[in-house]
Amino acid sequence: MISEALITKTALRTLEIEASTLNALKSSINASFVDCVQAIYTCSGRLVVTGVGKSALVGQKIVATLNSTGTPSLFMHAADAIHGDLGMIQSSDFVLCLSKSGETPEVKVLVPLLRNLGITLIGMVSNLDSYLGQQARYVLHTPVPQEADPNNLAPTASTTAQAAMGDALATSLLALRGFTPQDFAQFHPGGALGKQLYLRVHDLYPQNEKPAVLLEDSIQRTILEMTSKRLGATAVLDRKGKLRGIITDGDLRRMLERGQDLNGLCAQDIMSPSPKVIGEHDMAANALQMMRRNSITQLIVIGEQGQYLGFVHLHDLIREGLI
Repeated sequence: MISEALITKTALRTLEIEASTLNALKSSINASFVDCVQAIYTCSGRLVVTGVGKSALVGQKIVATLNSTGTPSLFMHAADAIHGDLGMIQSSDFVLCLSKSGETPEVKVLVPLLRNLGITLIGMVSNLDSYLGQQARYVLHTPVPQEADPNNLAPTASTTAQAAMGDALATSLLALRGFTPQDFAQFHPGGALGKQLYLRVHDLYPQNEKPAVLLEDSIQRTILEMTSKRLGATAVLDRKGKLRGIITDGDLRRMLERGQDLNGLCAQDIMSPSPKVIGEHDMAANALQMMRRNSITQLIVIGEQGQYLGFVHLHDLIREGLI
């Protein structure tokens, strides 16, 4: 029978050990860390990240984070490096080597080769007295008193520490470079994240109909306009084309509930005179925030001169994957 108590106890112990490891990592954000970040920032080449085993997998993640935040980087497996991949390294590059023990055979072979090439070596290592810890010009210390698995063998807390230190390195470089959301968007054009950063209202509203009625138009005319344009709302304009209000299907429903005579009403009698609007150049993500904040499903889009341009609807944002 599966022991729920054992599962819970083991899982909680794992999280507690890894949380403790991350907390201890704060002491490694010191003068040596600052020197390392400044050196990478001024490096004219790339940051080549290497390692073996689980450290290699963490290294690949670090490379992905660095590249997406403005620091040119590439991954080189330590085992492949000593079998020809050293050719990818240029003299202006720095090499960041990940190793918990700092005594991995592949690392011991690689380090002298890098020294012969005149490459600046950075070690991310748990043991400062290890071969890598002593040979590296800069050291990012990732102390790990114990792994999180019950046998203290599987790379768990150590890879968590490496990943966190890699994030600290990448975000520090990002801050030095003054990396902006617009810069980030250039490297993330795909997916929901990218669209949040670059998609604007003017990319969406032209796909929709442009319902509009005049202040004096009848309720019948208003209903026909709303149903034919299928946006659940219509803008209300004066004869000069100036936006004066909005009528939604909710406004129609409330009118019917009051039992008013439709023949005696016109658009201005049931419109909301202060519609929520958004500029055509505003971010689509801002439109979503406005809809959520006001519990509505559409916004009127206006131009730079305040002219009525159309509607952006919640369905547009859903279709683009922003929700």
